Amino acid sequence: MKLLRFGPSGEEKPGALDQDGRIRDLSGLIDDIDSTALSPQVLAKLAALNLDNLPVVTGAPRLGVPVKGASKFIAIGLNYLDHAIEANMPVPSEPIVFLKAPSCISGPNDDVIQPKHSTKLDWEVEIGMIIGKKAQYVSEEEALQYVAGYCVANDVSERNYQLERGGQWDKGKGFDTFGPVGPYLVTCDEVGDPQNLDMWLEVNGERMQTGNTRTMIFNCAKIISYLSECMTLLPGDIVITGTPPGVGMGMKPPRFLKPGDVVTLGIEKLGEQRQKIVPYLAAR
Repeated sequence: MKLLRFGPSGEEKPGALDQDGRIRDLSGLIDDIDSTALSPQVLAKLAALNLDNLPVVTGAPRLGVPVKGASKFIAIGLNYLDHAIEANMPVPSEPIVFLKAPSCISGPNDDVIQPKHSTKLDWEVEIGMIIGKKAQYVSEEEALQYVAGYCVANDVSERNYQLERGGQWDKGKGFDTFGPVGPYLVTCDEVGDPQNLDMWLEVNGERMQTGNTRTMIFNCAKIISYLSECMTLLPGDIVITGTPPGVGMGMKPPRFLKPGDVVTLGIEKLGEQRQKIVPYLAAR
């Protein structure tokens, strides 16, 4: 099932995508797609629905973040070998964990705002996992049972703040709009093996990243198990898992985003995103 939220920012309604690509309105059945809706019991009830019996949403509404109220937005760094090499950083022996501010989460096609003093704005296509039930000290063998579904994410990054101004990576990762997520939460049964999905990203129609999740250093199950030792994962939390090679800072010479650029990205079975880069405006 492909679950989504549609409507103006702050006024989103729950929906699902039917087999013909039309949005069906779920607001008569559930209040929202949030931590409560992600329980295995509720997901099972939604999966049993005949979507043809639900109202069709007309037009082309804005798509919001597919899950409301993530308590944590967790990211894994340097999780593809070729990306670690292009970043000129050591290949990690354990997952590199950092946090993106929940306030940076945005809809999949919302504009990305270039921060006020940004000079090195970069892109990263990543597969995300949305947690469906509380996870503490879970084994790698059981870890994917705690995932409600998967999604596309763009780990937008400001490399100057991330790497050149001291401190931790977080401050280059959490600016407003730096976390486009969606368009859908695709339930695990539709995805199958999360370690064999093609992924891509383009800037102004030019291919920058081409990869597959099978080349992760630490797979999805390992990441969930590892994180559950470090913190309690709660329903609705979003975990993004690293990016394949082809980011702007790895190019020779480096290439970074500027206002007017358009980024498109997608992952097999999970859908596509499109963001336009716009300048910071104090009155926004």
